[in-house]
Amino acid sequence: MKTRIFFAVILVAAAAFAGRWVNRTVGPSASGATRDETRQTFRLDAGARVEVGKINGTVEVRTGDTDAAEVHIVRTAGSAEDLEYGRVNVECSPSSLVVRGERGGGGSLWHRIWNGGGHVRQEVTLTLPRRVELSASHVNGAVSVGELEGSVEVSHVNGRVEVAQSTGRSEVRHVNGGVKVGVSSLGADGVEVARVNGNVEIRLKQLVNADVEAEGHNGALTLNVPNVTMQERLNRSYTRARFGTGGVPLDIRRVNGNIRFESDAAAGAAQAAGVIAPVVVTTVVELPPPPPAPPAPPAP
Repeated sequence: MKTRIFFAVILVAAAAFAGRWVNRTVGPSASGATRDETRQTFRLDAGARVEVGKINGTVEVRTGDTDAAEVHIVRTAGSAEDLEYGRVNVECSPSSLVVRGERGGGGSLWHRIWNGGGHVRQEVTLTLPRRVELSASHVNGAVSVGELEGSVEVSHVNGRVEVAQSTGRSEVRHVNGGVKVGVSSLGADGVEVARVNGNVEIRLKQLVNADVEAEGHNGALTLNVPNVTMQERLNRSYTRARFGTGGVPLDIRRVNGNIRFESDAAAGAAQAAGVIAPVVVTTVVELPPPPPAPPAPPAP
């Protein structure tokens, strides 16, 4: 009897450590689609790595002063049978959390032809400790990230990307939508934004010493930063600038849209810091519009 009780306690403790289902409901949504909702909680160590990928829908990451992580997944489809496909798998340990959608989210081609099944829509909401590293990729929907005290990597997103605050390396690539990134402090690796089809805004929470390189962009470049000490336009789509004494790279490449740098630090704070040369406030580099398309050839 004591042995059975001992093993029961061990199993309960293991389940509590690995995570637990708060609830799981299946039923019709307000729009008439079939809905499946799950919640799961875990404990994460400071510095843990969180990965989210292959989601056919929106991803929202909320953060707080806690060591608990909550995964909330809502899936909707045309029928309960469709919900047998497009599942989202969750794997967790104290140092890692992985949330990944299965391949073939809408079922097989045979299933769609004969049963009329549609794709499963997935919405993922994570509540995480601030002191984690985040990677989100292959998301068919908007990505929203709260304040993090770790690096952020976002790539291959078909939707808008917003990062409230990052510390350390920030990397946003292959985005079909606007990008807005808040930077609390810069790590040695800086910030990279590349291959974006939309406007880009980088908001600096404090004065930084950085070298800006904007290459291959089609749009205006605005530097609304109080400690710009150098800017150089090499050609129509390649501009370099320096904030403060320079050093950390801020690379913006291949953006089809406007690029804007904003700063929450006042010009007076920049002068008091004593780290800048002549201050240029709200320096704007407006690129000319693209040349008009050639006239169509005459009809035969």
